[in-house]
Amino acid sequence: MFAILVGGGLFVKRRVFEFDVVILEDETGGFVAFVPALPGCHTQGDSLDEVLRNVREAIELYLETLSDEEKEELLSRRVVGIQRVKAVG
Repeated sequence: MFAILVGGGLFVKRRVFEFDVVILEDETGGFVAFVPALPGCHTQGDSLDEVLRNVREAIELYLETLSDEEKEELLSRRVVGIQRVKAVG
């Protein structure tokens, strides 16, 4: 986070983070989203627009709980792919 004095006021510039988000349709026709890089960070919504707004808020709230070092560690994780795997059951 940066603090810059602009025109007699204080302007706070925050870093922008990007995360991979997985979105699934649930049994009610709504959507569930989770963020693999942020354990426990998940949300839901009735539409894709709503779930995207909600997951952005969930990520921002999650980030508020982390130190700068923890944020950097989490950013080093990335989703490399999603693979469909067949299993007999």
